[in-house]
Amino acid sequence: MTEAIRYEKGQDQIVVLTLDMPGQSANTMNGVYREAMAASLARLEAEKDDIAGVVITSAKKTFFAGGDLNELIKVDKAHANVFYDSVLVLKAQLRRLETLGKPVVAAINGAALGGGWEICLACHYRVALDDKSTQLGLPEVTLGLLPGGGGVVRMVRMLGLEKALPYLLEGKKVRPQQALQAGLINELAANRDELLAKSRAWILANPDAKQPWDNKAYQIPGGTPSNPKVAQMLAIAPSILRSKTSGCFPAPEKILCAAVEGAQVDFDTAHLIETRYFTELVTGQVAKNMIGTFWFQLNEINAGSSRPHGFTPYVTRKVGVLGAGMMGAGIAYVSACAGIEVVLKDVTLAAAEKGKAHSATLLDKKVSRGQLTAEQRESTLARILPTASDADLAGCDLIIEAVYEDRELKATVSAAAQSVVGADAVIASNTSTLPISGLARAVPDQGAFIGLHFFSPVDKMPLVEIIKGAHTRDETLARGFDFVLQIKKTPIVVNDSRGFFTSRVFGTFTNEGIAMLGEGVAAPMIETEARKAGMPVGPLAVSDEVSLSLMSHIRKQTAKDLQDEGKALPTHPATAVIELLVNEYKRTGKAAGGGFYDYPASGQKHLWPELKARFEHPGKQISPQDVRDRLLFIQAIETVRCVEEGVLMSTADANVGSIFGIGFAAWSGGALQFINQYGLNDFIARARYLAEQYGERFSPPSLLLEKAAQGDTFR
Repeated sequence: MTEAIRYEKGQDQIVVLTLDMPGQSANTMNGVYREAMAASLARLEAEKDDIAGVVITSAKKTFFAGGDLNELIKVDKAHANVFYDSVLVLKAQLRRLETLGKPVVAAINGAALGGGWEICLACHYRVALDDKSTQLGLPEVTLGLLPGGGGVVRMVRMLGLEKALPYLLEGKKVRPQQALQAGLINELAANRDELLAKSRAWILANPDAKQPWDNKAYQIPGGTPSNPKVAQMLAIAPSILRSKTSGCFPAPEKILCAAVEGAQVDFDTAHLIETRYFTELVTGQVAKNMIGTFWFQLNEINAGSSRPHGFTPYVTRKVGVLGAGMMGAGIAYVSACAGIEVVLKDVTLAAAEKGKAHSATLLDKKVSRGQLTAEQRESTLARILPTASDADLAGCDLIIEAVYEDRELKATVSAAAQSVVGADAVIASNTSTLPISGLARAVPDQGAFIGLHFFSPVDKMPLVEIIKGAHTRDETLARGFDFVLQIKKTPIVVNDSRGFFTSRVFGTFTNEGIAMLGEGVAAPMIETEARKAGMPVGPLAVSDEVSLSLMSHIRKQTAKDLQDEGKALPTHPATAVIELLVNEYKRTGKAAGGGFYDYPASGQKHLWPELKARFEHPGKQISPQDVRDRLLFIQAIETVRCVEEGVLMSTADANVGSIFGIGFAAWSGGALQFINQYGLNDFIARARYLAEQYGERFSPPSLLLEKAAQGDTFR
């Protein structure tokens, strides 16, 4: 018997199976698990007459982590049949467990996600440890997969189609209290002893336990797809799904298919349907892109791959935020939520208090949803001190300047704050475009200066771009990195340059969309094809959000800076369109009431009707594929240039940063993975076509040509 699953029978004839994969911090559904489960089942079946029931629990901090992604990412189409058969073996094991003829209880002592939750579903009863670290659910869809261990089949049979779909399609994860209310688990336990005691008690009280779907009178809750109410819901489900995915993500569509088709057939056939769709996704490219980036590369970043070594982790105690506008108020909020004292400074106390009120609004929403108590709200708000006085910054170990994108203003407030906090504090700027090395001149010790570029809205956006200036010390970088993890954000590290990485690449996306409008391409087509390419929002809509006046201001500031360096700013076809809207049509963006879109007080935003008359040209329409490729290729090419210039130092930072920071097509796994999966030679050929048709900016960078010549990829 392998030690991966310990088999212990107590005096009450109850067998406790303890999952404990050797050499791993978490249990996963790998080959070792499959062998251990086969051996445990054989023994259970052999000793069945002397057994009262079975409890499944874990020796790890978590219950079970799910499928082994190291295995899954390697499965290609050539091995589809072998993989399909191995999944059926795994599912047959769980089926043997639930039809053993004895009560089986999942004693869930930590997170049970994906395959872990599928094991729990194959048990007759579920008791969970009531702890904030316990999370339950099926997040496979977020990695381009579906729950392939019976998750689709059992969730539909347990909850019914309508209630099961959010867990399956959105990868919704729940805490124990929510799971109890939703009927996913049966009982909560305060500690491990109580967890096992409750599990044993239920077994002894229910010797003839069966799964609901194994009873002859069983019917799917809410009815099958032929039920008129369910049929009505399913009639619109595909179009709602398509509006969310724009057809870029195969997993939600396959999940819907597996759920609906599986609900119309018997239990065993439903499992075959689920396995076929699962195999199709696992062997497909989108899942490989998403697993590579959202699992392996994201974990690599959060484990500190970009953090300088040799510095003990630093805990920021008190942060001073300069500027209480939307960005500053957002930074204050996430810092206070992480338990850090915050001094929120603005020119007037009223402006600073308005910034603090932003946190109160966000916290009130959490209280109303039951995610926070009134006491927790008060203690979080108490950590934010609004002020108009620099003197209140005393004792801060980190200052984050978050004022308007103006070099002189940023220098003034940073210098004033630095003179109060002294030499030990790190001074950071939340600039989105201005080079950090230039801003660092405002303080005496440039080594203690760094860029911390947050994204709006700060409370929702998961990324912070850390910019290392020419003089930034490694210790400063390590402290900045630790702070970003402390506020539960994902840090990427880049070297200094104008616009750094994310703003540079984001600018190419918006500019390309605006340039197409200037060429005469129809605005609705530009916006629609952007979403079909996988971008969350079209380039014209997002330009309105940023504000066209700010885009114009940044361009002028850049031109002035380059002029001072004896350089000229290259012209871009988007510039004329932006200047026309700002100066002639007085449409500067959403905040000003209108830009490319109109924003009626009541009703949804819509494209400004005048765009058609002023810009659209029937003879200048291009193919939808060209629109999509121009928007994705220009961003991927600019990302390669960032690698070439040494702005980006890792492929993980590039991929994760492009998706989390600027919304690059998530199905592709990020800007560099987009090139990898397209194929470098094919990408270069397509880029050259785009360069001939639409401008030199699409010419493939020399680094790309070198990698292709060497048969290399971005790793």
